[in-house]
Amino acid sequence: MLVLRLAKVACVAAMAFYATLVAFGNVTDYGTNFAFVEHVFRMDTIFPDATIRYRAIDVPWVWTAGYAAIIALEGLTAVLCWIGAGWMLRRLRDSAALFNRSKGWAIGGLACGFLLWQVAFVSVGGEWFGMWQSQTWNGVASAARIFMMFIAVLIFVSLPDGELEG
Repeated sequence: MLVLRLAKVACVAAMAFYATLVAFGNVTDYGTNFAFVEHVFRMDTIFPDATIRYRAIDVPWVWTAGYAAIIALEGLTAVLCWIGAGWMLRRLRDSAALFNRSKGWAIGGLACGFLLWQVAFVSVGGEWFGMWQSQTWNGVASAARIFMMFIAVLIFVSLPDGELEG
C-alpha cells in the first residue's frame, strides 16, 4: 500500500526533524546543555553517600569532547535520517525490492539515534555516572522516551514492504 510507504517516509522525516532540532539547540544554546554534560560527568548532584563517585571525571576537556561527540552524533542521526527519507521518497512507487533497498540510510540514522540516546544517556550517563540519582541533572526518563521513539520507527521502517496494488 502506498499509504504505508508514505507513513514510513513521514516517520523517518519526523525523526530527522527531531534530531535536527536537538542538534541545533545544542549548538545555539551551547552553555545550558554543556552544563548538563558537565554535571553528569562530575557526579556532583548524585546521592551524597553514593559509592560510585570514583567514576566522576573533573576534567573540562573531557566534558567538551563528550558534548562534542553527542552533538556530532545528533547531527549524524539527522543527516542519515534526512537522506533516508529522501531515498525512500524517491523509490515510493517503485517495486517492493527497490523500495526495501532504499531504507538503508534511514535504518542507519534511526539506529544511530537509538544508540546515542540509549548508550550515551541511559547506559553511560544514567548507569555509569549515576545520573538517575540526580534531582537536577537527570535525563534518563527523557532519553528513554526518545530512544523508544527511535526504536519504534526503526522497527516500523524495517518491516518489509510488498508490491503496490494496481
